[in-house]
Amino acid sequence: MNPLLERLGEQIDVVADLNRRQAVLAADTALAIDEARLLSEQLSTLPDTESTLRQRWANRRVLVSELSCALRVPERTMETTIAVSQALIHTLPDTFAALHAGQISYRHAVALADQSFGLSPDDKAELEKAVLPGAGDLIVSQFAQKTRKARERLDPASITVRHQRSVADRAVFFEPAADGMAYVSAFLPAGQATAICTRLTGTARALQRADEPRTLTQLKADVLVDLILDPNEPDRDGTGSRGGSTNGSTSGSKNGSKNGPGRTRRRRGIKPDVVILVPALTLLGRSDEPAVLEGYGPIDLDTAKELAGTAPSWLRVLTDPETGAWLSVGRKRYKPPADLRAVLRLRDGTCRSAGCTRAAADCDIDHSIPFWENGQRGETNLTNLASLCPKDHRDKHEIGWSYIHGDAGTIIWTSPTGHTYTTQPEHRIGPVALPNTDKPPF
Repeated sequence: MNPLLERLGEQIDVVADLNRRQAVLAADTALAIDEARLLSEQLSTLPDTESTLRQRWANRRVLVSELSCALRVPERTMETTIAVSQALIHTLPDTFAALHAGQISYRHAVALADQSFGLSPDDKAELEKAVLPGAGDLIVSQFAQKTRKARERLDPASITVRHQRSVADRAVFFEPAADGMAYVSAFLPAGQATAICTRLTGTARALQRADEPRTLTQLKADVLVDLILDPNEPDRDGTGSRGGSTNGSTSGSKNGSKNGPGRTRRRRGIKPDVVILVPALTLLGRSDEPAVLEGYGPIDLDTAKELAGTAPSWLRVLTDPETGAWLSVGRKRYKPPADLRAVLRLRDGTCRSAGCTRAAADCDIDHSIPFWENGQRGETNLTNLASLCPKDHRDKHEIGWSYIHGDAGTIIWTSPTGHTYTTQPEHRIGPVALPNTDKPPF
């Protein structure tokens, strides 16, 4: 045998062995997480006067928030992980044993646990017996498909009930990507999702011509943009876009990219109060540093100008060219004024809890030092305010979480068990001078 090929085979064995060891560690982690769950259920974190239901809520919040911060994962992910761990330990013993032996991956175990939720104990055992043999020989997507079909055969009558329950979880998600791009995904009833994809594909195929440079994938993306972004609003040249993909952003271009994939004369349907961070030197024309769009991150200046063209108003936020520090606006009143709320929102980006990614625009504003404490006033300024989602805001006041402000916008949290976690601001803070002008930078 070729020596290099033999060495490659040995390295493949090393990788496979490491993968098996990861499965063993995943099983041990599930066991530890479930032990933490059992301990949390024995806590008494609220006064005896509180109801049992309230105490259970508090115990669960302590567990989820602590583990979320310790593992640096979103709380929603942690909730799922706790539920999967409980299922593996208590209701799917053969699956747990296979995982601990390295015969299946953790993703295989999660796929089976997901399908077991809502089944009776007997049906869970039957499902495990039906799908677990040979699971390690299937890729995860194949195993998940096999498990889903087996579950439907076990409990076909429940699909309507489960679907109605799942409809309540429908949602749209936004995820920033590189190079000024982003993902928008939706969790929808299968019928609606299929109809949407069918319409996008059909409309895109109808636009394919010999002189059309865009691929079908690019056309589908452009059709989606036209359908969502106010197709009734006329373009600047006076023509409407009622025809969807025949006008506006779906007008073809020779290079298939400049005007093709989503580039238009204007972003029809987008009429924001533009919140764009512009570095001071860029504003003065002496730097190529990009602008920053709230909720996304750095964007090219052409896109910033394009968005700016539809903005009815501006918030002017400048940064120091050397430190990148934000404008700090202090006030001696409880409710922050509009300019301070906006700068706080831009500084934080998201909820400042270590385990939360909720946008700061959807969060409460919390005083680190309460506005009134022992007769002294906690000031309403950037160094005493933080964006907290309602859930984490409540945790701070009710189950023992606390925080202090550190340097440059950092926040240092102390958990109910005494662990500390530091969260970073999306942008650093600090005092800089604000020029006396309201003129937009573009």
